[in-house]
Amino acid sequence: MPLPYVLLSAAVSLDGCLDDTGPERLLLSSPADFDRVDEVRAWADAVLVGAGTLRADNPRLLVNSAGRRAARRAAGRPEYPLKVTVTGSGDLDPAARFWHTGGDKLVCTTDRGAARAARLLGRTADVVPLGPALDWRTLLEHLRDVRGVERLMVEGGGTVHTQLLQQGLADELQLVLAPLFVGDPAAPRLFGPGAYQGGRLRLLDTRRIEDVVLMRYAPTAPGAGPDATAADRHWLRTACDLAALCPPSETAFSVGAVVVAADGTELARGHSREGGDPVVHAEEAALAKTDPADPRLPGATVYSSLEPCARRASRPAPCAELILRAGVRRVVTAWREPDTFVTAADGTGVLTAAGARVVVLPELAGLAKAPNAHLPG
Repeated sequence: MPLPYVLLSAAVSLDGCLDDTGPERLLLSSPADFDRVDEVRAWADAVLVGAGTLRADNPRLLVNSAGRRAARRAAGRPEYPLKVTVTGSGDLDPAARFWHTGGDKLVCTTDRGAARAARLLGRTADVVPLGPALDWRTLLEHLRDVRGVERLMVEGGGTVHTQLLQQGLADELQLVLAPLFVGDPAAPRLFGPGAYQGGRLRLLDTRRIEDVVLMRYAPTAPGAGPDATAADRHWLRTACDLAALCPPSETAFSVGAVVVAADGTELARGHSREGGDPVVHAEEAALAKTDPADPRLPGATVYSSLEPCARRASRPAPCAELILRAGVRRVVTAWREPDTFVTAADGTGVLTAAGARVVVLPELAGLAKAPNAHLPG
């Protein structure tokens, strides 16, 4: 099930605080950075904030630029993005500015919290119960499938950011570092304790904005279970991009593959017909660049734009078998192999029968198929 692109946005002090807790709130961002945030809001289909942040900060979460609002209207989009808040209890202040400015509002809550939120807010917002407990994946699926949200900006607070990162659902973190020390031990922090992804985030970009620095990061560590993470989608897109590098062929698919360790380290990549070999497959090319004794392989994930082959005539072992021999037990792919060259190919069946997990992301099938559009079937 495709999910929205989730962008986390926050500003922190040099000692990691979101803001101070004194009678006058300390604003960490500069005027130019507030304008950048406004630009990101205009980009988003929805802006989400936790109920705790609503109570603490009483934000409006508007697109303030008249020019950006006009551009949204010209593109056939609502003047303001959908405003979303998340609450387990449904305890919301109906007088908060959030409800009385901007466009449509949505409350995502539990079955228990829905009745209370609806009673407090009346027709001010749509209230959606998501079950006995809040589940972020269910919430994101609702935003995409029911509300048409493809780009979600998350502005806090710390609990919301923590949960989305820990569950591998954040595609990007935009972090602004302010040249201030707050020093208050009671000041809120951006992230809470718990288990985060292993390894290092990938730095996408840095930019100076007056006296603050914007840093953009993306997660890299693959998922470990049947549900795809944001990092899984990134690496599979990379594999699909590699497929476009394949020399064209009328008798074979163009496929890209990447092998990634559990901590997000790229171990190898390859593509079909790489290096002038007319019959080498993408997974075969990538695995040939790894050390068979590498202890990271059993915990690695192979990303392949096309399902690994189960039978082939050009080599003694098909790619599904090569993956299993390497010790890899997780494969993420975008496209199940059609009958174009091999009837009833079932690399997924070979892999799962041997205990490997195969995750299919059909939302990326179009990217995987594009370099193969000239082939029949």
